[in-house]
Amino acid sequence: MASWLPEVISGPGDLVVRRWLPADAQALTNAVTQNLEHLRPWMPWAAHEPLSVTERRERIEAWEQDWRAGGDWVLGIFVATAIAGGCGLHDRIGPGGLEVGYWTHCSFLRTGIATSAARLLTTAAFARSDITHVEIHHDKANTASAGIPRALGFQLVREVRDEAEAPSEIGVSCEWQITRDTWTQIQTLSAM
Repeated sequence: MASWLPEVISGPGDLVVRRWLPADAQALTNAVTQNLEHLRPWMPWAAHEPLSVTERRERIEAWEQDWRAGGDWVLGIFVATAIAGGCGLHDRIGPGGLEVGYWTHCSFLRTGIATSAARLLTTAAFARSDITHVEIHHDKANTASAGIPRALGFQLVREVRDEAEAPSEIGVSCEWQITRDTWTQIQTLSAM
């Protein structure tokens, strides 16, 4: 997977989506710690926080190894130099598909940052010729998260009972999907 992905994607304004670097360990640790109350209800990984800066650096290095081996692409969302959140492309939904994930720093809620990042990642995913669809999954109780795939033109294709992994989840996964053809049509229309 790594060979086709850019290391940095520029978005509108000062928005940049890029891979986390070991040098980001302190800033990412600070951002996650500042957002724990906001993240814990919805992000299963937040149950293991806070990590030390050393642990965070090790995690970033593991993400780098995974990316180089063709695995998940874990990224930071930045506005200028400020961490606005995190996102990723995950190879966990089967052949032909990638899943977009995201979280937003509480200072950037309701600013469109996660929607912009998800748009950039969806476009990046379709740069890979074998990707036919991109999905976004969220727990049904996370209604704020539902606005992102809806705004981008994804369709809700199924609701699946699963295990609640975070405190506010109800155990129903909403799975949104967009195909390459639909994404291309939407991008063409928005460029007009």
